[in-house]
Amino acid sequence: MPLIPDRPLGLAPGSISDYRELARRRIPRQLFDYIDGGAYDEATMRNNVGDLADIALRQRVMRDVSDINTSVTVLGQNLSMPVILGPVGLGGMFAQRAEVQAAQAAEAAGVPFCESTVSICGMEEVTRNTSAPIWYQLYVMRDRTFAEGLMAKAKSLGCPVLVLTVDLPVVGARYRDDRNGMIGKMSPAKKLRQAVDMASHPLWIRDVAIGGKPHTFGNLEDVVPGARTVRAFKKWVDSQFDASVTWDDLAWVREHWDGKLVIKGVLDAEDARRAVDAGVEGIVVSNHGGRQLDATPSTIKALPAVAEAVDGRIDVLFDGGIRSGLDIVKAMALGADACLIGRAWAYAVAGRGKAGVAHILDIIRADLHVALALTGFPDITTLDASALVDGAEF
Repeated sequence: MPLIPDRPLGLAPGSISDYRELARRRIPRQLFDYIDGGAYDEATMRNNVGDLADIALRQRVMRDVSDINTSVTVLGQNLSMPVILGPVGLGGMFAQRAEVQAAQAAEAAGVPFCESTVSICGMEEVTRNTSAPIWYQLYVMRDRTFAEGLMAKAKSLGCPVLVLTVDLPVVGARYRDDRNGMIGKMSPAKKLRQAVDMASHPLWIRDVAIGGKPHTFGNLEDVVPGARTVRAFKKWVDSQFDASVTWDDLAWVREHWDGKLVIKGVLDAEDARRAVDAGVEGIVVSNHGGRQLDATPSTIKALPAVAEAVDGRIDVLFDGGIRSGLDIVKAMALGADACLIGRAWAYAVAGRGKAGVAHILDIIRADLHVALALTGFPDITTLDASALVDGAEF
């Protein structure tokens, strides 16, 4: 069952939910399900959105909100608003050279773009087509020598922040991807359905399947010589997830990375304290968008305890369920310093490319202005739980 019910779309998208519908129409089903789906019964994915929606903002009036500030400083960088385009794998399959388009839109908006290890466009291509430094996301790989090379490459390209994803020691069961042939065995029936689905999206075939080549994971091309398919690269990537990773492995990362280090995948207060003790500069409160372990708490429910455990010693970023600027205000009121958006920009780039990503960032900025004005917080950096209706703090 879809997270947001399908509905007719007007002449132009006006919200992130509208872009979801536009993406559903414009790209093949297996790619849309890859963006849109979660693990197991998708309860955690739904709760990421639903629990945010259940939080009520506290409307206040007569508080002089004539000068609204949305800018923040995160990990030493000045951001025009507390938003980062989070790492999304396979982006270049949703739109032609999508990672480049998204990074350019982020740069124009004054916010960072975080390149995924499994992006279609490699980090060299993205940095070659942008001026602002990008962040880089890395998995802890079994092939440590190759991972060290990726860190060295990111450093040489001027990436100031390494986002180390730690909630993938194993891969969660994603039923949608199995049903539609993205993963698992390809039966004749699946192959036929996939071919029919692809053929029903001629604009995607022209713009992406043909115009968006090469369809390789740009950051991994040296690892699987000659492999030119998503399935071949995914097989290698899945073999690299390391279930033996412990906190001690951060020392290895520090040997090869002297920039800002952020740990992505923290849901528990004790893990947050361990991250502080380990000397990282930031954490991302994340359950991988509900794509790993189902039945975990939503990220917004986990956030207050994590923020309290960190107690301002490192930056706390938030990820999961953001569908508007109002959601960002709620997360910051509960302790976040900034928010990552993943599905939101993936829907937008699939729907309208760079223009779509730029548009959702404009939508979020406008949402922030309205929410800050009507909660009586003209400066976003002063947000706290008093911006929420009593009881909304969980």
